[in-house]
Amino acid sequence: MPTTHHLSPSQDTTRFYNNYLRNFTSTINMVSICLTLHFPPHPPAPCLTPAAITKIPRPSYSLTHLNNSFHAPHISLPKSLPLRCSNSMISSSNPTPSLDMDFQADPTLTNEDLKPTAPSQRTFSGLEMASLWVGLVVGVPTYYLAGSLVDLGMAWWQGIATVVVANMILLVPLVLTGHPGTHYGISFPVLARASFGIHGAHIPTLLRALVGCGWYGIESWIGGEAIFLLLPKSLKETSFSNYLPWLGTSPLEFSCFIVFWVAQLAIVWRGIDGIRQLEKYSAPILILLSSCLLIWSYVKAGGFGHMLSLSSRLSASEFWSIFFPSLTANISFWVTVALNIPDFTRYAKSQNDQIIGQVGLPIFMGAFTFVGLAVTSSTKVIFGEVISNPIQLLGRIGGLGTTILAILGISLATITTNIAANVVAPANALVNLNPKWFTFKRGAILTALLGIVFQPWRLLKSSESFVYTWLVGYSALMGPIGGIVLADYYLVRKTKLSISELYSRSPYGAYHYSGGFNVVAIVALVIGILPVVPGLLQKVAIATSIPDIFVVIYNNAWFISFFSAGLVYWMLSSWRRKPDKSAAGEPLLPAAE
Repeated sequence: MPTTHHLSPSQDTTRFYNNYLRNFTSTINMVSICLTLHFPPHPPAPCLTPAAITKIPRPSYSLTHLNNSFHAPHISLPKSLPLRCSNSMISSSNPTPSLDMDFQADPTLTNEDLKPTAPSQRTFSGLEMASLWVGLVVGVPTYYLAGSLVDLGMAWWQGIATVVVANMILLVPLVLTGHPGTHYGISFPVLARASFGIHGAHIPTLLRALVGCGWYGIESWIGGEAIFLLLPKSLKETSFSNYLPWLGTSPLEFSCFIVFWVAQLAIVWRGIDGIRQLEKYSAPILILLSSCLLIWSYVKAGGFGHMLSLSSRLSASEFWSIFFPSLTANISFWVTVALNIPDFTRYAKSQNDQIIGQVGLPIFMGAFTFVGLAVTSSTKVIFGEVISNPIQLLGRIGGLGTTILAILGISLATITTNIAANVVAPANALVNLNPKWFTFKRGAILTALLGIVFQPWRLLKSSESFVYTWLVGYSALMGPIGGIVLADYYLVRKTKLSISELYSRSPYGAYHYSGGFNVVAIVALVIGILPVVPGLLQKVAIATSIPDIFVVIYNNAWFISFFSAGLVYWMLSSWRRKPDKSAAGEPLLPAAE
């Protein structure tokens, strides 16, 4: 008598689905032969993750899309926009596409500016990434930075060393945050969805955008000063140049600011490729002009003896009381770009290219702050007084040719810094806020308008307000965001992201959390910011007296907020649930290493 094998319900179900899928595959093969379609063997696209497959309750099959792409079983087709992703092999030279597949992206979460970068868009080499930093670094604020530290009492070498050390520290989060941009081809607003939630990502991106708007105003004001320098003396002596207390400046200077403000928008209209070309070709010009200014000061002053003789005016205790807030301020100088660096590294050819390009930051910052400090110190010998503002210095040098060259140089340096550092992130944040209405161009216009609201001429009125109020103050916002994003990507998710679910509003999605908001990230953000608030209130003269501990916390705002928020996020995330191991960790462009 033959043995009868009784199948359990789960085994019976498994057997049924295996037969069903086998029949489905046979049908697809027959149709593909008839339609002359080819499906080469290839691993599943990372956007079609097991999590995405298992969380859709009802399977839906369609043969009407075979002329475009193959949709795997168990993938429902909601009424949303198709978003093309690619398992393309990217090398440092030519991309080698293998298989393109489509996943469905919610139209409220994507548009052309938010999609993962395609292979053809991966054009930034290591040299071009380095050129980006040259364009960012060479500018009036960087020139002014080390001089501000010397004004506060540091020796020349202490000022330069503070800048270099700060940027070497910043290089670590810079490279770490740049990794997902290159690995997955996503921008910062999309990356923030993984940690803050699909809708909660608006919180960090808009905070970053707010700081970018302030910097846009500062850089535009500096460019306007360059235009003011070019104006004839007769115009500067009119009543139009008289100071107005309610405005905080003169109508003539404000008009120059608006002219430069408008002129920058022409570059923005060309998009990211226009920015890349601008940075690439501006870098050698800016290096040449900086070298010429350094040589001029060396010859006119008879060497750098005066700079080398600048000793510290601070005691040991006074130095350390200034060093740590100055270190925080210097880290804060580029911490905004370190936060949204995926907006640029998503266009890098490989991880090696993005890392090589980033390493240039501390080198370029150290070199250019040396130029600024050397030239500033030489003005004491040449003119009998210290002139720390490079625009005023170029005006004192005189000569029509020198003036025109100076205007072009300062304008170029300002535009390269302003557009790359202060337009891209706010514009992308606004696009992420409402992809249906905002485009990169519209976001850039709103960024520029908000730059006026910040009244940058008031922020630049003194070294203390610039370094301790503006730079240190906003580091309390950028620090915890960076800590949370990195803790989520490296400690919680182990660098594994599900691309399809970053563009999905499904309540079953891995990044939907509670209504699209990750409460853990918001709590960690608040915990990172709160300890810094008393010190900030004192700096803006709202609070008159605070305990000394809050002064110390404020002077180290970035460090404390970064590590406290990151640690709290990691602990709460680990306690709440285990990382979702079902999400595919394969990059969209796996060879972009």
